[in-house]
Amino acid sequence: MTAPGHPPNWSCQWWPVVLLLLLLGTGSGPGAVEGVTHYKAGDPVILYVNKVGPYHNPQETYHYYQLPVCSPQKIRHKSLSLGEVLDGDRMAESLYEIRFRENVEKRVLCHMQLTSAQVEQLRQAIEELYYFEFVVDDLPIRGFVGYMEESGFLPHSHKIGLWTHLDFHLEFHGDRIIFANVSVRDVKPHSLDGLRPDEFLGLTHTYSVRWSETSAERRSDRRRGDDGGFFPRTLEIHWLSIINSMVLVFLLVGFVAVILMRVLRNDLARYNLDEETTSGGAGDDFDQGDNGWKIIHTDVFRFPPYRGLLCAVLGVGAQFLALGTGIIVMALLGMFNVHRHGAINSAAILLYALTCCISGYVSSHFYRQIGGERWVWNIILTTSLFSVPFFLTWSVVNSVHWANGSTQALPATTILLLLTVWLLVGFPLTVIGGIFGKNNASPFDAPCRTKNIAREIPPQPWYKSTLIHMTVGGFLPFSAISVELYYIFATVWGREQYTLYGILFFVFAILLSVGACISIALTYFQLSGEDYRWWWRSVLSVGSTGLFIFLYSLFYYARRSNMSGPVQTVEFFGYSLLTAYVFFLMLGTISFFSSLKFIRYIYVNLKMD
Repeated sequence: MTAPGHPPNWSCQWWPVVLLLLLLGTGSGPGAVEGVTHYKAGDPVILYVNKVGPYHNPQETYHYYQLPVCSPQKIRHKSLSLGEVLDGDRMAESLYEIRFRENVEKRVLCHMQLTSAQVEQLRQAIEELYYFEFVVDDLPIRGFVGYMEESGFLPHSHKIGLWTHLDFHLEFHGDRIIFANVSVRDVKPHSLDGLRPDEFLGLTHTYSVRWSETSAERRSDRRRGDDGGFFPRTLEIHWLSIINSMVLVFLLVGFVAVILMRVLRNDLARYNLDEETTSGGAGDDFDQGDNGWKIIHTDVFRFPPYRGLLCAVLGVGAQFLALGTGIIVMALLGMFNVHRHGAINSAAILLYALTCCISGYVSSHFYRQIGGERWVWNIILTTSLFSVPFFLTWSVVNSVHWANGSTQALPATTILLLLTVWLLVGFPLTVIGGIFGKNNASPFDAPCRTKNIAREIPPQPWYKSTLIHMTVGGFLPFSAISVELYYIFATVWGREQYTLYGILFFVFAILLSVGACISIALTYFQLSGEDYRWWWRSVLSVGSTGLFIFLYSLFYYARRSNMSGPVQTVEFFGYSLLTAYVFFLMLGTISFFSSLKFIRYIYVNLKMD
């Protein structure tokens, strides 16, 4: 599809967009609970047409005027905020003439003569359940483009009809518009069947406007969300998910407590007793005849290969931990409109840029602690570890949207704005955080000396392999969030509206707790087999939860959603891969620092000469 008329002039939006970015995208926009303008009787009320798209493909939207519908000769676009642009909004003035508190009965909007190609375009849109979105005083109005009826088996009937009359219902309280809706009740659709290829279809589009005054009680109901919304709203308390997660957390915490209180106590008592009996003459050979994690005390703190990459993973993972926590807390505090993805996206962009200092600090601080010297290269690697995969994925997704004429393709000025934010805020903060981390780093305080020659690692049984640890370490945290994950996917990729952010925060805390506990348990089993290569293993074991999340996304796409088409498919799997990557970084960081804390604890309490 190609939009008629000239493209909107986005360059005039620079300062409003920057201002709205600084406000975390909290400005008014479609999705507000009531209008923002004060009217007098008879004042014109502008109705903007916005976008159309398949109902089951939320991220696939097109401009309303890309369909053969009534449109002005010169299309005038409305200036949009960053959140609205990110949400795919492209508002333009319509031909509808609406005045405050003035009813209209069957006014003609326009007369049209459609070619067979235009009729086929409408038929295809109706068959794909296209819905439209209009905006009046920042209140969204949604409805289906047409009507489709499937009936019978033998004979089978397939009827397609276009709604050529719309009834607008607007409620007001005082001088404010409180509610807006559109309906097609008591209206028959215009049939699009049986048109010959060389035949033209004549249509007359009409509309009606009905105003009604709303009481104060009804206004309060509208503010609480009782707006008869076009999309479903589910406000269920997911007790099954909570109970399942709590049971798993208690079991894992109890399991780790047993290790710390019984197994480790026995190990420490045995090892320290052996140390006292052999301290008279063996020197560094006291470990002869021992086995288990004590015997590798001279290798357990041997720095791993690719230490720069490891530090970059830990830095970016720490940043996303702060970013995820910040977004959930902001949602709990109601700091942006949670029903608009664009508001969340703009807030996430700003928070990502501001939290870049965390990734720089953590990465550079730990890199210098473990003896890294190329700290400039470490900063470059840290700032590229997520931004480069994200840019490549976004480039592919945006190109597919652009090739298909979707409004989800970002304008050039918005792309330049986001790039400027990263170059002027994100990257400098990463460098500043790295400088502070490098200067504040103290030497790595290992409780045991490390020998120059590495100890030979004995053959390990199959159940202590990296693959098994990744399977166990990834599946258990995933099982703690699997039920809640469905509601999150249904919100991001479907039409549900998630509002129970307190439960989400609780589940997020459970996920981190389970990851830390299972990491400690797996690290203990690895050290007990005299395998001291725990550094990368601890990151991979629990970080593999991201792989399970991506596998779940495959299941969700095939079995739980009605998404289809190249646009939605490319976007879904592209961003699902990025999501899995982010969870790998977050949980890998939690896993590593939990294992490091645990290993320090057990070797500090081990008596050695």
